[in-house]
Amino acid sequence: MSSLSVRKSLLALGTALPLMAGAALAQTPPASAPATSPAAVPAVDPAKVVARVNGVEITEGDLAVAAEDPALQMPNVPDEQKREMLTGYLIDLKLGAKAAEAAKVGSGADFARKLAYNRDKTLLDAYLDQTAKKAVTPEAARKLYDETVKSIPAEQEVRARHILVENEEDAKKAATRVKGGEDFAKVAGELSKDPGSKTDGGDLGFFTKDRMVEPFAEAAFKLEPGQISDPVKSQFGWHVIKVEEKRTKPAPSFEETKDQVEAYLGRKAQQDLITSLRKDAKIEKLDDKGNLVEQKQP
Repeated sequence: MSSLSVRKSLLALGTALPLMAGAALAQTPPASAPATSPAAVPAVDPAKVVARVNGVEITEGDLAVAAEDPALQMPNVPDEQKREMLTGYLIDLKLGAKAAEAAKVGSGADFARKLAYNRDKTLLDAYLDQTAKKAVTPEAARKLYDETVKSIPAEQEVRARHILVENEEDAKKAATRVKGGEDFAKVAGELSKDPGSKTDGGDLGFFTKDRMVEPFAEAAFKLEPGQISDPVKSQFGWHVIKVEEKRTKPAPSFEETKDQVEAYLGRKAQQDLITSLRKDAKIEKLDDKGNLVEQKQP
């Protein structure tokens, strides 16, 4: 995991949960221990030899390292075939590296700089990964979830049915029928032009005000359960709306948001680490003439 990915964002517990003020979360979850319990995965000895190349051993640990290489990801390849391909790659890597060493490829300054860069990057990635794993505990995840849920403002939802027709005259006829006592779901199934809800008797499920176009939402949220609207025009046509239920939108459960909560905890710990390292360091930047560039305070 690169320090470049320690970017600021906001914690969102599920698609419907309001943002937590002041929180910072990167876009992707931190690397952490597998969710599968150790008992469910057979233990593999990283020192076990799987191949030899001119006497040089390739181990299970080497395979595990290669499998984590972003350039060697093979998501649609069966495990056995992937293992064979990785083993073949490591064999070629050992042979190629030995030949490159004999050809003095690694003796130049450019190579030394690349080697130093990759060593630093690997060290930092491992440190960030370690930091994230320490931060993501069941207790910390539950605490963050509970604190966030408490800060969620109440938001109203309604569950409504509608009948969508092409013109006002047809909408008035439909409204007359359902207000006169005919079953709304039956009339919606007969008349509605909305393919998404027609077969469900016009049922749109629960929705918040911002999820519907404005004329429709305004009319729906003014109705009380059991009430039916007069014809309402929107960009899709003419609607007759019946509100079935109103409620305060429930917060997503801890299980629904667990991955996002843990991602936040890991990224926050990583971000705090980088911030503290910078704070305690003497950092100097130079311009193209070798003069110190004035540093802006974060």
